[in-house]
Amino acid sequence: MSLHDDQVTGGAAPRSRPVTVTVIDYDESRLEERTYTLPGEFRLSVLHEGVIWIDVDGVHDTGVIQAVGDAVGIHPLTLEDIANTRQRPKIEDYGDYLYVAVRMLAPGDGEFHSEQVSLVLGRGYVVSFQEHPGDVFERIRERLRAGAGRLRSVGPDYLFYALLDAIVDGYFSVIEVFGERIEAVEEEVVADPDRGTLQVIYALKRSLIALRRSVWPLREAVAQLERGESPLIGEQTLVYFRDVYDHTIEVAETVETYRDTMSGILDVYLSSQSSRMNEIMKVLTVIATIFIPLTFIAGVYGMNFAYMPEISHPWGYPAALASMAVVAVAMLLYFRKKGWI
Repeated sequence: MSLHDDQVTGGAAPRSRPVTVTVIDYDESRLEERTYTLPGEFRLSVLHEGVIWIDVDGVHDTGVIQAVGDAVGIHPLTLEDIANTRQRPKIEDYGDYLYVAVRMLAPGDGEFHSEQVSLVLGRGYVVSFQEHPGDVFERIRERLRAGAGRLRSVGPDYLFYALLDAIVDGYFSVIEVFGERIEAVEEEVVADPDRGTLQVIYALKRSLIALRRSVWPLREAVAQLERGESPLIGEQTLVYFRDVYDHTIEVAETVETYRDTMSGILDVYLSSQSSRMNEIMKVLTVIATIFIPLTFIAGVYGMNFAYMPEISHPWGYPAALASMAVVAVAMLLYFRKKGWI
């Protein structure tokens, strides 16, 4: 089970695929949803009492990113961070808006797929930038369209929380897959480990390191949000960010537990291979030890001196073979009595 880099990092977005911008403008009594594909089509105003969610699917078209940034007033440095999909999870407070870069994870054919998601929270709006089609936000869209829950009746800070919580919840699906794979490796190590087992162990260890790089910085970012230092997050929403923080702690602790487990599995594998080698060496040593006196007997009677009385004896050859057999059986019985075989 090998793990390719694009399975961990997500890879680059296809340059030929057009970037789409979905704008959901809503309040408690209404919802409007529009989709744009060209930078020139994108026009909006965020100066109203409702909430606007701008979801950008694709970050390879700088024209679209710039158009969105101009519409809501995003700093050029933030736009550079959005286009750079190798960002470490972080949070930055620009006063008028909060910028959070996180990794969105999903189970994949190898270990997991990962892509950067940038979230911007401003006054009256939330902007999300994604690398690829498909995300964990569809349930939030359905809730907005159906008017279910409290999403339609609260501010953008709650939508910001809901998006971040959906991303963190996706981590649990990934660590569940890791748990299943680790259990399978444990059984294989105990039953019949081979060189392929070692490759799987190291692949899982590398993937857990990549997962840890995504989780631990995210914990720091959510902790800063949970402290409530930004006026963009209302007091009534802070309790929800505390819940997200608890989830990130749980994920981080699970990842650390899995890393310790993989280290233990590696030790068991190495011990089993060492034990197997010891068993092989023990068998070879017993065989060699038995043949030492037999070789001595054969060497003595193979010297062919002229005055060796046994050479001319009619029973010399059978007697030599019989003595060899007696010595071999006696040594085997002695080894068995000592518990060496």
